[in-house]
Amino acid sequence: MDKKKQWLKPRHQFIVSLIRPFFGPYVRWKYGIRIEPFREQGDRSYLIVMNHQTGFDQFFVGLTFRKPVYYLATEDIFSMGWVSNLIRWLVEPIPIKKQTTDIQAVKNCIKVAREGGTICLAPEGNRTFHGRTVSMSPSIASLAKKLGLPIAVFRIEGGYGVQPRWSDVVRKGGMRSYVSRVIEPEEYGELSPSQLFALIQDALYVDEGRVSGRYPHPKNAEFLERAMYVCPWCGLTTFESNGDLIHCKKCGRTIRHLDTKELEGVDFEFPHRFVADWYDWQNDYINSTDLMALMDAPVYQETVMLQKVHPYKYKELLTKEARVCLYGDRIELDGKAYRFDSVGAVVVLGKNKLNIYADNQILQLKGDRRFNALKYVNFFHRYKNMTTGDKNGKFLGL
Repeated sequence: MDKKKQWLKPRHQFIVSLIRPFFGPYVRWKYGIRIEPFREQGDRSYLIVMNHQTGFDQFFVGLTFRKPVYYLATEDIFSMGWVSNLIRWLVEPIPIKKQTTDIQAVKNCIKVAREGGTICLAPEGNRTFHGRTVSMSPSIASLAKKLGLPIAVFRIEGGYGVQPRWSDVVRKGGMRSYVSRVIEPEEYGELSPSQLFALIQDALYVDEGRVSGRYPHPKNAEFLERAMYVCPWCGLTTFESNGDLIHCKKCGRTIRHLDTKELEGVDFEFPHRFVADWYDWQNDYINSTDLMALMDAPVYQETVMLQKVHPYKYKELLTKEARVCLYGDRIELDGKAYRFDSVGAVVVLGKNKLNIYADNQILQLKGDRRFNALKYVNFFHRYKNMTTGDKNGKFLGL
């Protein structure tokens, strides 16, 4: 880190002031969101913590705060060549490695805070696939204490109904984003990191895996197969969606996704009322599966585009058609085995990209639009739980 080089640039304020009058109306129209300005901001700097629901969440934050906001962003954003260079020039996000504790990211946050900048991050590190706020990293509390900034709790509500992570379309409906409270340094200074973490968890938790309004769209179920891969009747399977229907390719049953976010079976009774309920059941199914019995034949076989990520530089195309096979203990790419014992991490990015951290490199898999990256993450974590003595561990990566 170059201590002499300023992170904050005068152009950042100019760019924010230039874009906001044009971008604000577009975002409000596209998402039907009510963005409540944070009038108490004054000239203070903040650590903004937000729950993560849509791909546009950072723009909701930017339209709430007058001063430039410096966002923590994963290395994938910084590995797109000239596009990444443009993003850096425009808004100078703070890079962070998704799969591990990043000391350099902490140092950069301290630098930005000392220069008077406002920092924003999503403690979940992931968007929800099912409507409820997902697991958060406890490290947020330690970082907050190091920075010593007032903590602005930024809540986003309605985002899962308007645009679920697994969907490509934006539904009609209502969203709201606002600063629900500010936790002052004097308040959290007396708290332990675990107490502060619990406070942040509670303040950010949103449950939208239930009825909370109507979100009509003719494609309400489209690409739900990016999240779901276990059928209550067939077990491990493959789904295919169309319009408001999703179809199990193994048993033939069809489920309808209603605009209330409820599910119903077509000509049969479906046991799960919401995607969140189905998702929980799917996790329970994987957590009760003995992956050691699935090591001889591939559970899934798919074709993907394979790239090698050169962090903070670019992505190198290795092949447009790699054969990927998922086993209980490994992932094979064109016959080369990446055993979970030696893989550092398996991570889902965006809607359905997959990163494999192995052999001191990052391999990125991009399948077709129906590709389910989540199952690879779930299998990896289930295997780790089984082989590291935590056979009853429930965490499956999100």
